[in-house]
Amino acid sequence: MSRRLALAATTAVIAMGVASPSWAIFGLGRKPAEAPPVAPAATATATAAATAPTTRKATPEERAQAERLDPMSRAAFWTREVEVDPRDAEAGVRLSTALRAMGQPEKALEASQRVLVVYPDHVEALLETGRNQIARGQPFYGIEQLKHARDLAPRDWRPLNLLGVAYDQTQRPAEARAAWQQALQLSPDNPAVLSNIGLAQANDGDTAEAEATLRRAVAQPGATLQTRQNLALVLGLQGKTAEAEQWLRQDLPPEMASANLAWLKAASAGRNPGARPAGVTGANPTASAAGAAATSRSWESLRSGQ
Repeated sequence: MSRRLALAATTAVIAMGVASPSWAIFGLGRKPAEAPPVAPAATATATAAATAPTTRKATPEERAQAERLDPMSRAAFWTREVEVDPRDAEAGVRLSTALRAMGQPEKALEASQRVLVVYPDHVEALLETGRNQIARGQPFYGIEQLKHARDLAPRDWRPLNLLGVAYDQTQRPAEARAAWQQALQLSPDNPAVLSNIGLAQANDGDTAEAEATLRRAVAQPGATLQTRQNLALVLGLQGKTAEAEQWLRQDLPPEMASANLAWLKAASAGRNPGARPAGVTGANPTASAAGAAATSRSWESLRSGQ
């Protein structure tokens, strides 16, 4: 069975106005990380700081507020910070993250690589570069940076988790599994790592094992929307559409949940579901749920490890 699964790794998990289903795989959709609500005054302050011309660097408070803005506003804010101080590693890394969230992995890669020119051992910049290579569909070229980050931060689970994604995408499943197991040794029951393992199991056609792994993932305190939607996908591909619908409607707007549910019902019934979930590349799902699970997978985002 082909290892590719028709799962979308879009950065806009809740992309309003998208007619086809939108699936976030590997815990790393392009949806920005969830943050506590921001007071209107704080949002206004951060927005003003993101657009106002200045020759001084923003304060730590202004930077923290900026991180709660939408990706475009964050990109504007951090672009200004980089212009004020091109050697500011934090600004370069944050700019990279914002650009990738906007669906611009090539520009995000340029931003993270600029940081590495000045600071070749900067762990966060190395991780960003690995994420960006995965996001642009070139994970092979991020492996060395991720291995370097792993060596610099041997107690950090994130380089290993991302290495697992890069290895899996480059058809090195044994190395992917080993990397993920090492990540779990450092961070037991980490939902992002478990989500990656579960989707890899589904890609291999073992949807029952994938379901068990993803249920374990969503039970963890740090489980995200992406993890829950991964479980919904695996449930739907097995024909468990009633429970899949519950998970879909928990996080997605009604029209998006309905579109995803219709796609799942078609796939699990053995029909060609037509329009692929947003972001999926490769062949459409064919004759069965197993066929849907075997189609090509998109790697347009960083999956987990955020």
